[in-house]
Parts: sequence; C-alpha cells; structure tokens
Amino acid sequence: MDLCIRYGSTTLGIELKVWRDKKGDPLSSGLEQLDSYLARLGLNFGWLFVFDRREKAPPIEERLSTQIVYTKNQRSITVIRA
Repeated sequence: MDLCIRYGSTTLGIELKVWRDKKGDPLSSGLEQLDSYLARLGLNFGWLFVFDRREKAPPIEERLSTQIVYTKNQRSITVIRA
C-alpha cells in the first residue's frame, strides 16, 4: 500500500498507480493489490489513484474521473483517474 493514513479511529488505505506508455491500464492490478492490503487491515473500503502519464493521454480535463467499483471480495474502492 502506498499510503496508510491513521487518524484517531479512522484508517484509510490508498494505492497509487501510474499508467505509462507501452503498459496496460493498471486498474485491475491496482484493485487486486489494494484488496489484499485492505483485507490485512480489516477494512471494507479504500482509494485507488491512477495517474495517466502516457505521451498521448487525453488532456487532464477529459481523463479526470471518479467512480466506485467493488473488488472480488466486495470491498468498495473509490477510483480516481487523473
């Protein structure tokens, strides 16, 4: 996990992925990795940030998005693409 923030009784699990030229979209691998980390922490939700650094990526205004997806173990992941 790239970031694990603990504040009082709140714990946030955050994974960061970079989509680079000649590589596939890291969404599925990021979800799988984060799901495993969250299981160890006993959490049912987390955050996945995917930064598109491909040379021919659309402008940030077109690719910026937020969606909630569920892992195979039914953990809620907020995916933010930038």
